[in-house]
Amino acid sequence: MGPLRIAAVSLLAFSIPAGAAAQQNLQDVLSFLLANRSINTDDPARDQQAAAATRDAITQLLQTQLGTLPTSSSATGFTYRDEPDLGGIVARTSTSFGPFFVERSLTAGARRPSVGITYQDAVFDKIDGRNLRDGTLVATASRFRGDTQPFDLETVTLLLHTHTITLSGNLGLTDRLDVGAAVPFVRLTLSGQRIDTLRGEVFPQAQASASASGVGDIVFRGKYNVMRRGGSGIAIGAEMKLPTGASENLLGAGETVVRPRVVASLEGPRSGVHGEAGDSGGGFSRQLDYATAVTVAATPRVTVGGELFGHRFAKGGRLTETTAPHPQLIGVDTIRLTAVTAATERVLAIAGVKWNVAASMLVNVSVLRPLTEAGLNPAWVPVIAVEYSLGR
Repeated sequence: MGPLRIAAVSLLAFSIPAGAAAQQNLQDVLSFLLANRSINTDDPARDQQAAAATRDAITQLLQTQLGTLPTSSSATGFTYRDEPDLGGIVARTSTSFGPFFVERSLTAGARRPSVGITYQDAVFDKIDGRNLRDGTLVATASRFRGDTQPFDLETVTLLLHTHTITLSGNLGLTDRLDVGAAVPFVRLTLSGQRIDTLRGEVFPQAQASASASGVGDIVFRGKYNVMRRGGSGIAIGAEMKLPTGASENLLGAGETVVRPRVVASLEGPRSGVHGEAGDSGGGFSRQLDYATAVTVAATPRVTVGGELFGHRFAKGGRLTETTAPHPQLIGVDTIRLTAVTAATERVLAIAGVKWNVAASMLVNVSVLRPLTEAGLNPAWVPVIAVEYSLGR
């Protein structure tokens, strides 16, 4: 079996040119890399089922990640209020420029528009705690029963990289009501290879790459300040994410998602604590969202802060391995990478600084880091944003 098996793998490797799937969409590339196996399991139906489940799980995890990784906030850094008792003077309602992505209860103020642009760079290197880039992600393996290591092993390496530029706008319709929108432009590149290692001999089996760019899922938002006292208060709001991104190229979720939320803030002269909670409908799964932020006005022009974002999914895809006896080879087990549906929770930490560089312009620099292993995760995500308020 050894020489024939090696010859077959070698022939397959030479018959698949690098970038064979380059002209296909990103879902096709994932299918190509995950289903292009050479290990003879004698159970093609189960092979196909496992590969499809893995592809769908990775697709869902990436779309979920793009949908929950914060890119901008409707909470403007500048908040104003007309003071009729002082002859209509317009005054700042907070010494802080607020959180980065968590909402705060304050609104921008009547007829106070602002615009912003955010750039975010994410390299996804882990999925459910498994490394995507070092060649240790096992797709299929054959192992003699009783042995600890497979004698035939297929691994997949994936590089997923997103660049996202988000244009956002916010308008205070009244002193208590804000509306806004965010339009993300996403460039996603995917490349990978599949390697077969048979008794120590390494055979490149498949290689593919693809990229896609375009508009992601557009977001519309609204927030109403129910109660306020200085910079503190309570607000209610909602956002609607429309399926404008091409889901076949993983640029969008392909479904409308509605997220109502409650926002609370407690602000002092220099520091503040903010929190929000909501429940999302639509998309892949029912989703509970929660977040909190602490901000400190270090100087009149600089605010520093830290935030925690959490998402709990009632039904999330999780990768797992299944082991089944080979139907023809006695004493041999087949290991397959597949996926199951289970409740998952993801938590993200954010830290950064907001700098009022001039007049009503803010430059925001922050970094995001996942704290949980569930899902598709980058190690670090740097974010830079510029916001300009037109209502000074």
